[in-house]
Amino acid sequence: MATNETGKLARDRTALLAEIATETKDPRVIDALSRVPRERFMPEDLREFAYENRPLPIAYGQTISQPLIVGMMTEALMLKGDERVLEIGTGSGYQAAVLSLLAAHVVSVERIAPLAERASAILRELGYENVEVHVAGEEIGWPEGAPYDGIIVTAASPDVPLSLLRQLATGGRLVIPVGSRELQELVRIEKTPGGAKRQNLGPCRFVPLLGPGAWPAGSPS
Repeated sequence: MATNETGKLARDRTALLAEIATETKDPRVIDALSRVPRERFMPEDLREFAYENRPLPIAYGQTISQPLIVGMMTEALMLKGDERVLEIGTGSGYQAAVLSLLAAHVVSVERIAPLAERASAILRELGYENVEVHVAGEEIGWPEGAPYDGIIVTAASPDVPLSLLRQLATGGRLVIPVGSRELQELVRIEKTPGGAKRQNLGPCRFVPLLGPGAWPAGSPS
């Protein structure tokens, strides 16, 4: 990458982090965002836009999430550093990389096999060794690794899938966009001994979550 391009990315990253910090107050989250090279998780022809605060296409009709949303969702998990976290929707691998700097271990699942393979390769190349990526099975999530202290879902569901609540440890938190295909509310569910507590965190828009308990896998995205 040419020096002038590198300088532009650095300036854009500084401005973006300052913008995210107005909404995301956890300094550990801001630090993690500053350490992950978002451009490495994007197609080469779009890397000049890596630190613009917007989602961008990657492949297969999927996107790399808006950095502000990544910060908000990550902060909502309230991670301390020793947790085991499940991510639904690996996509580019960017969110998994951010989580890896804030949790002990990250399990990420992706239904599109080429995306899973590419993300896994990039994560390994960049040294994120506490992340494992799997191609999603029939059930939403990765029950083999349950229970999880945190679950983050980077696709929208019409409701909170019961399968994910089963995979969440007591005391754990689930962050997921819930709503219609057009607009959703970002929701945090905390699993307590007395039941699940729900908190709405604000409007958002994601690609649909496909599978049992979410949108039918054969339906148009």
